[in-house]
Amino acid sequence: MTSFLDPLISFVSAHAWLAYLTLFLAALLEAVPVVGSVIPGSTIILALSALIPGGDLKLQWVLLAAAVGAVLGDGSAYWIGHRRQREILNTWPLTNYPRVVAESESFFNRFGTWAVFFARFVPPIRAFVPVTAGALGMAPAKFYAVNIPAILMWAPAHVLPGVLAVSALHQYFGLPHHGQHPFKHIWILTVVAVAIIGGLGIWYYRRRRNGGGITAAKPRA
Repeated sequence: MTSFLDPLISFVSAHAWLAYLTLFLAALLEAVPVVGSVIPGSTIILALSALIPGGDLKLQWVLLAAAVGAVLGDGSAYWIGHRRQREILNTWPLTNYPRVVAESESFFNRFGTWAVFFARFVPPIRAFVPVTAGALGMAPAKFYAVNIPAILMWAPAHVLPGVLAVSALHQYFGLPHHGQHPFKHIWILTVVAVAIIGGLGIWYYRRRRNGGGITAAKPRA
């Protein structure tokens, strides 16, 4: 696997602007309803953060790309909901995800304005709460007053763990940051593995819960 990552890391180092563009798009698309449920934006950001300690990517530009992408993604979803109002919640493709839409609306009704803040850290409703906030008539000033601080906390929370983990491993083993050392590979592979296992766990839990409801509804023989 490391033989696959070595040329990838070398490519990123030589074409850093593509990595920043990828980070921007990952953060932006993660905030789009439905699309954000399948785009592993957080995984991409966490994984690429391992390339910061070695100088392949710059911390300030990674944070900026992630934050700007998230602001534009959340803002676009909010304004679509704000213009369409509740009609958007009953329009394709949201009609294909009634459970998540209902959970997002319940989440918003429960926490009010703070739902926009908390949702940024809670997938998959992160991709549905901004459009729900707009559809339910939340004022733009209130939305951005909560959304922007949440994103300014969310971006470092997704970037700094990789930076600190790889830096700590380099320091512990006394090896320089530059070069193809295994620590960045370890972090990237760990993030991807955890994301896959977590995704499968959520899928299995939801499938079992839905299946349990169907089973319970069947009459006994």
